[in-house]
Amino acid sequence: MNKKTLRDIALKGQRVLMRVDFNVPIKSGVIGDDTRVRGALPSIRYVLDQGGSLVLMSHLGRPKGKGYEADYSLKPVADHLATLLGRPVAFAPDCLAADGQAAALKPGEVLMLENTRFYAEEEGKAKKTDGMSESDYKETKAALKEKQKRMAEKLASYGDVYCNDAFGSAHRAHASTAVVCKSMKTCVAGFLMEKEIEYLGGAIEKPTRPFVAILGGAKVSDKLAVVQNLLTKVNVLIIGGGMAYTFLKAQGHEVGKSLCELDQLDYAREMLASAKAKNVRFLLPVDNVCADRFAADAATQITGNDIPAGWMALDIGPETAAQYSEAIRSAKTVVWNGPMGCFEMPAFAKGTLAVCQAVADSGAVSIIGGGDSVSAVNQSGLAGKMTHISTGGGASLEFLEGKALPGVVALDDRA
Repeated sequence: MNKKTLRDIALKGQRVLMRVDFNVPIKSGVIGDDTRVRGALPSIRYVLDQGGSLVLMSHLGRPKGKGYEADYSLKPVADHLATLLGRPVAFAPDCLAADGQAAALKPGEVLMLENTRFYAEEEGKAKKTDGMSESDYKETKAALKEKQKRMAEKLASYGDVYCNDAFGSAHRAHASTAVVCKSMKTCVAGFLMEKEIEYLGGAIEKPTRPFVAILGGAKVSDKLAVVQNLLTKVNVLIIGGGMAYTFLKAQGHEVGKSLCELDQLDYAREMLASAKAKNVRFLLPVDNVCADRFAADAATQITGNDIPAGWMALDIGPETAAQYSEAIRSAKTVVWNGPMGCFEMPAFAKGTLAVCQAVADSGAVSIIGGGDSVSAVNQSGLAGKMTHISTGGGASLEFLEGKALPGVVALDDRA
């Protein structure tokens, strides 16, 4: 963590423009899970306690960038934040028309901007439509990038200091996450961002060994670069979820109707060979919980590595869970991204819950990343026994790939 943080700068009398990740589930104006809002509270309170004022900005959901949409408004989040802070939180209904409100802020006051993604230039991604020529596409793309620059400049005008505390959006080079830094003299990390970088960075670059990585989820193609990068770092790589069956197919096993990416078989063989060459234990399921259809009430059976025709594997089996648990319990560092099966259905949750328990019992430094993994840990009731639960799904995945995150790179380095 060589980036400056809020602790490194004087905040008294400063107006801090802070990017937060308030992309929370909202239904009928009610927030379903405020974990991300609470995660930003330490940085918010620190600025206010130090005598600064705050302009908060975030995205919410995936609006089409064509203006206001009630379902994606951040107003309910602003109201909820006011309750958590015990002080008023003003709201700007247009994130690019908040000049007066921002300028009027006094120390200890908070203003939240409306959803930055109501403007297409926040993401700055041009879409090539049917019939659009290459030259027209390039012209459209260039125009949108120029609008993104202007949006970033407008946002920058609201603050004296920029703070990024939205690790979940740090992998995006958006107006509010990275481009804005080009127009601000001081750009620092918030405490949540600092924590994410320290834990994930420490796990990848200086892990206490044995270092065990657990990867799950549906597709190998989603984690190509992650597998490749982790094979240069870990002592043990554990594979579960749908992606396991591409690897088993590559070894010559029958996988029935299980998820399998035939176009990734050569890659799977290459990774298995790489693990062997690097002396990394590469663990795959030795038995599976299979179903005759994808349903909570499906008929099930436990099979070995060869899955019968017409059946699909939806969870690792008990012997696999035992082997994985044994490997995890000997670890000193664990990174986990992706469930072992369709844990949302009770019949196929045992493998994921066994891994949860093993990680909790290991005593290792444990970093959990990815929305499904986090959900599984929360569902298990063992979240309190994990060292760090990441707030950034896509960002943590790209971090594990070894990619530089634009929202982190843009921040000021420490001397």
